[in-house]
Amino acid sequence: MSNFNEREKSFENKYKHDQELQFKVTARRNRLLGDWAAGELGLSGAAAAGYAKDVVSSDFERVGDDDVLQKVLGDLTAKGVAMDERRLRKRMDDLLVEAKAQLQKE
Repeated sequence: MSNFNEREKSFENKYKHDQELQFKVTARRNRLLGDWAAGELGLSGAAAAGYAKDVVSSDFERVGDDDVLQKVLGDLTAKGVAMDERRLRKRMDDLLVEAKAQLQKE
């Protein structure tokens, strides 16, 4: 029975680690998206950093990526930046790969 308990604990630890890693990757992706979108909006310096933080924070509104997507898409279209949902989702996917790579290097 001891081996079973150890194995169960091991699976629980792996699951916890995987969830933490996924949270970090998603948060990094959102920051990268915020940095990119800030540039598209013509923001720089403290305004760009603040915008990136707002994008990261927007992910806590609802489960999934739609809250982040809607925030950034709304901000871009309000400023007259030509963007559609498909292109923005593609950008988010590309930045997710970049975020994973960055975290693996750390």
